[in-house]
Amino acid sequence: MHILLVEDDDRIAAALRPALHRHGMTTTRLSRGRGVVDELSGVDVVLLDLGLPDVDGVDVCRAIRAVSEVPVIVVSARGEVDDRILGLHSGADDYLVKPYDIGELVARVHAVYRRRRVEAASTADDVVQVDDVRVDLARHTVSVGDRPVPLTRKEFQVLALLASSGGAVCTRSRIVAEVWGRTWAGANRTLDVHVATLRTKLGRPELVQTVRGVGYRLGLPGAE
Repeated sequence: MHILLVEDDDRIAAALRPALHRHGMTTTRLSRGRGVVDELSGVDVVLLDLGLPDVDGVDVCRAIRAVSEVPVIVVSARGEVDDRILGLHSGADDYLVKPYDIGELVARVHAVYRRRRVEAASTADDVVQVDDVRVDLARHTVSVGDRPVPLTRKEFQVLALLASSGGAVCTRSRIVAEVWGRTWAGANRTLDVHVATLRTKLGRPELVQTVRGVGYRLGLPGAE
């Protein structure tokens, strides 16, 4: 995932970029508002500060929304209710007040990115079929052959995230952040238990593949 970071504070940018990289994200950083719309190609999520030196971030957000549906998260020290309302009305998908927890920021990035992908997907894209396993992302149903497979909400969310990633590896931190919305000391163990239960219920242990030291991926035909 590629992040466009629009942040004029060098110290904040210097701390944030390595943290995002550790969560599997690449970044481009701009310190000013002018020219942001020219840098949107290939961007998955924009992190936008409002207190920019040349253009108010609210105007930047409006300019982005006029030309693109890329998810925008406002990350600002302006924490008043009126500021948040204005930011959201200007087209932002989410609003996070500084200072913030990096785990929460990462969870929100994945959430808005996934929400935009779901909104943009066609009906055909809402169904992932791997051999006789059918995952319907829109209806939240899973079946193996003609047999429906009942899953808990978290089990389905884990499977849906892997299915919507098209065979790409999902890191443990991403899965935990997006499905549970937080992290804790036993998060990896909880994820492993859910994956083990998924494999048992589906009866297809090869479908959810472990990428040692990284995370999990869906075992699509031809996936490397």
